[in-house]
Amino acid sequence: MIKKIDPDLPGRFGNLELLARQVVEGFITGMHKSPFHGFSVEFAEHRIYNPGESTRHIDWKLYARTEKLFVKRFEEETNLRCQIVVDNSSSMHFHGRDRDGKDQSKIAFSVECAAALTYLLRKQRDAVGLSVISDQMELHTAARSNSVHHRMLFTQLEKLYHPDKEEKRKTTDTAELLHLLAEKVHKRSLVIIFSDMLDNEGSPGSLFSALQHLKHNKHEVILFHVHEQQKELEFDYGNRPYRFVDMETGRMIRLNPADLKEKYVRQMKKYYEELRLKCMQYKIDFVPAGINQGHENVLLPFLLKRSKLY
Repeated sequence: MIKKIDPDLPGRFGNLELLARQVVEGFITGMHKSPFHGFSVEFAEHRIYNPGESTRHIDWKLYARTEKLFVKRFEEETNLRCQIVVDNSSSMHFHGRDRDGKDQSKIAFSVECAAALTYLLRKQRDAVGLSVISDQMELHTAARSNSVHHRMLFTQLEKLYHPDKEEKRKTTDTAELLHLLAEKVHKRSLVIIFSDMLDNEGSPGSLFSALQHLKHNKHEVILFHVHEQQKELEFDYGNRPYRFVDMETGRMIRLNPADLKEKYVRQMKKYYEELRLKCMQYKIDFVPAGINQGHENVLLPFLLKRSKLY
């Protein structure tokens, strides 16, 4: 039985860890498999396949070359290392409405999901690290599994969740910082990214190259593409003049959305589909994360799908 998340929980208690606990324990009730690996593994050697055993680890590429069946053998290296990456650029502070009609920013939604996954990984005794990126690397911690480290992670997430003051305008350098993370994060880590993937350079190719770099360094990558459906993707505004302000640069433009809506929506759909296809090509788990959907409709299907993989 899956518990419904209380939407008033953060406001009543002001405790992100308490929210994360309710989210996770509601989701995993009745689940018999972890949604993540218990161990990261290293390839050790090949051995001859014995008839009757599982075909799961047969090396089919080697079979194509030799016409003989070999099985890959692996060594357990360590508990899973997971690096959670949260984009804190100004575009992530765009607000919309959640499914209950309450105000919700992309960054708050991302932090709530990141906190839930941090809590889940802690229950599995896996190591978790946190990276916060914008126009610079705002925070980067190595993945650890001790309780002191986890408390520090929740403290850092709380700072993003309840900023002390109005955030200054911060541009996005997602591509460059993902390249940096690909080298900094321990090899063969699980990297979970929460980002709207709107890079300041306006060049999708640089973002795709950064994602490919993460995969090239043997990381397993999960991308939560955080977005606001109604205003950000569908450009659903009234037929009258508006003043639009770029959240990252402060540049302002006056226009009637109806004049540009068709072209805008077409371009956004094109980019969204290109991003999805690139993730499929690089074997990156792409998770659409609309802040209007609510946690159940984003995290629950993702966790259930992951639990069936292992």
